[in-house]
Amino acid sequence: MLRMQKTKIGIIGCGNISPVYFKAARRMHDLELVGCADMLLERAQARATEYETQAFTVDEMLANPDVQIIVNLTIPKAHGEVGLRAVSAGKSVYNEKPLALSRAEASEMLATAAKNGVRVGGAPDTFLGAGIQTCRKLIDDGVIGEPIAATAFMMGHGHESWHPDPDFYYQLGGGPMFDMGPYYLTALVNLIGPVRRVTGSTRITFPERTITSRQKYGEKITVRTPTHVSGVLDFANGAIGNIITSFDVWKHSLPHIEIYGTEGSMQVPDPNGFGGPVKIMRQGYKDFVEVNLTHAYPDNSRGLGVADMAVAIREGRAHRASGELANHVLDIMHAVHDASNSGSHALLATTCERPAPMHAALADGEIK
Repeated sequence: MLRMQKTKIGIIGCGNISPVYFKAARRMHDLELVGCADMLLERAQARATEYETQAFTVDEMLANPDVQIIVNLTIPKAHGEVGLRAVSAGKSVYNEKPLALSRAEASEMLATAAKNGVRVGGAPDTFLGAGIQTCRKLIDDGVIGEPIAATAFMMGHGHESWHPDPDFYYQLGGGPMFDMGPYYLTALVNLIGPVRRVTGSTRITFPERTITSRQKYGEKITVRTPTHVSGVLDFANGAIGNIITSFDVWKHSLPHIEIYGTEGSMQVPDPNGFGGPVKIMRQGYKDFVEVNLTHAYPDNSRGLGVADMAVAIREGRAHRASGELANHVLDIMHAVHDASNSGSHALLATTCERPAPMHAALADGEIK
């Protein structure tokens, strides 16, 4: 029996998020890791030693003829630049979230990829896990009827108490919407579909933050981006969503995501993870009832999106964590801020298809 040829990937960016992608390259049957690169070569060398692979400079990685997909794990402000360099070099690229900081960067990346016959993908891929895929199946099967509304809440008190270098989260391109919004919005688009119009309100509650994590204890941060963002989403199918993302809330007891249908309601698990629980409420029920997960990958499975891209390229089908999806989410986030600044609704310039649902019966490491 012939063994299927694996897709060769190279990782650029060897920071805190990278280990899970190194592990995914071993776990997923269709991936083979060529090596890693970083702007700091010594950091790439340390990861290469840890995971028994090769270290490259960024230029060497982009020029390596063996690499088919670049996994771009650089800091967010470099996502657009590195992604564009990858597709310009004739390689497909999978960016960590957000796809880019600006709409213009994202559009140029997608246009260049199309011109060069390569693909763009983007995190998060948590919506491919067991939790949200179970929700997708329940919605597609009509268990809660037609979705008519949704709520999403991501609220906490920011990063300065625990993150070693939290300044970025309070600068342009940061804030709660651009940091965590991709998880929630990607899940909502997967479950309900694209968004056509938004409005929103934003504010900066604390203009200065004091770092209390150990590395930069006592340093002050001047806040330059909204830290409490409230948006209203008009979906293309007529459903209405509400989303709040905040770094200004000390504590809350609201659900991560709820979907409301004509026949019932659904509690969606934390979209920052891959598992459950999933709960539904229908007429005649006394309360929400937890349902069994129907799909694979309930654990931390970051890298699913890269593996799905690899298989999709080989099979000639659309990949699920697509550049179009990530670009639409980026557009939504900007549009909510724009609507607040203008005091009016903002129409979305982008759209996308709902990603195809995952197959339910998958062995660990398998994608189809």
